[in-house]
This record gives sequence, C-alpha cells and structure tokens, in this order.
Amino acid sequence: MSISQAVEAAGDGSGSEFRRGVASCAPVLFGTIPYALVLGAQATQRGLSPVELSMMTGLNFAGGSEFAAIQLWTSPPHILLIVAITFLVNSRHLLMGAALAPFLRDLPRGKVFPALFFLCDESWALGLADAKRRAAAGITPAFSPRYYMGAALAMYLTWVAFTTLGALLGPMLGHVETYGFDMAFPAVFLVLMRGMWKNVAAARPWLVSLVVAALAYLLVPGAWYVAAGAVSGLLAAWLMAGDA
Repeated sequence: MSISQAVEAAGDGSGSEFRRGVASCAPVLFGTIPYALVLGAQATQRGLSPVELSMMTGLNFAGGSEFAAIQLWTSPPHILLIVAITFLVNSRHLLMGAALAPFLRDLPRGKVFPALFFLCDESWALGLADAKRRAAAGITPAFSPRYYMGAALAMYLTWVAFTTLGALLGPMLGHVETYGFDMAFPAVFLVLMRGMWKNVAAARPWLVSLVVAALAYLLVPGAWYVAAGAVSGLLAAWLMAGDA
C-alpha cells in the first residue's frame, strides 16, 4: 500500500501511523541489536554497572558518542575530555536538526522538543525520507509526527534494553567483538543510505564526506573526523546543488 492510500485509509495522526513507523524501523532494529550488545559488554569491561549504562544510553541516546565515551573511560574519568569528544561526535545532530526544521516549524513546541530528544541517525533518516515521499505525493502535512515517534521510540527502547542486556551478559560473553557483532554498525548505515539514494550525482557529497572523514581519521587525532566529514559534505552539497 502506498503512503497516500495508507493515510486515506487510516487518517494522518491515527494509531496506524505510529504502527507504520514501528514497522518501517523493524529491519533497522535487527541490525541495531548486535552493536547495542557490544556497547553493553564494553561498558562492563570499563567498570560501568548496568544501571549506570542504562542511564547513559537513556539520557544521551547517541550511540557513536557513547562508544567514544566508553573507549575514553578511566577511573577516575576525564570528564572534560569525554564531554568535548561527545560534543564533536554529536555535532552532526546540528545538521540533522536543520534538515528536519522545515518540516517541524508548524508543530507546537510540545511535539518538537520530544521529537528532537529522540532524534538519532536511524529515526532521522526514516522520518526525513518519509516526509519527502509524502510531500512528493501531495500529502499535507508532509511530516507525520506519529510515524516519526513510532520509529524513534522503537529505536530508543531497543537501544536502551539491549545495551543493558549486553552489560548483564558481558562477563559471560567476553569480548563480543570476536563474534563480528561490530560489523552491524556500518551495515545499518549502508541500509539507511540505500533508502535515501536518488542517483550518482546526488550522492557525490556523500563521497566527499567519506573521503574527508577518512583522511581526518588517519591524520588528525581525536574525533575531528566526524565534524570534518559533516562540514565537507554540507559544503559539497551546497556547491553541487545545481548539478544533482
């Protein structure tokens, strides 16, 4: 069933929109579970308790920065360093929020702020792609808050639950990286990129971002590769906007 048919049948904002968001997120959830377990196991190896980890993943909800924080965790922890790296890794959320802004501007703040709290790479990609499809189909409003929250809450609950489970099972599993679970992280992002693919010309900023981020990762210490990849991709998209 197309988006327009689904909206006409159920009505935008109905419970079926929420379920549609959960259903669209389901394939991504299966890829999220392995690296959630990896994070949980790594956290226990660094001395965090399952309660501490669940608080971190529930309040921060940004997997990349959580992996970075765990890698930097010592006893006592270097708080300022961890905060700085977390800001760098999460700086991409500035661009993600800006991309969603045109679709959120007419929503009340009571809906916008929860939507931004639950923003992650996966819910952003699904919500933005769905909004663009709805706009192309002439559906208004283009952004479906219930669809987005269905995907976002499914990601949130899965992430918190399985990172906590990884922390509980960590002592029994040992180094879970040996099982290849960490490969799920790039695999999920490849799936998200496939869903946003238009054509080769439109994907050129992705290539620029990839090359710049890879070079920064190899040449510059720290997490500057995240900001470098984001900024270079944004500049490339702006410069190539007329060619795509």
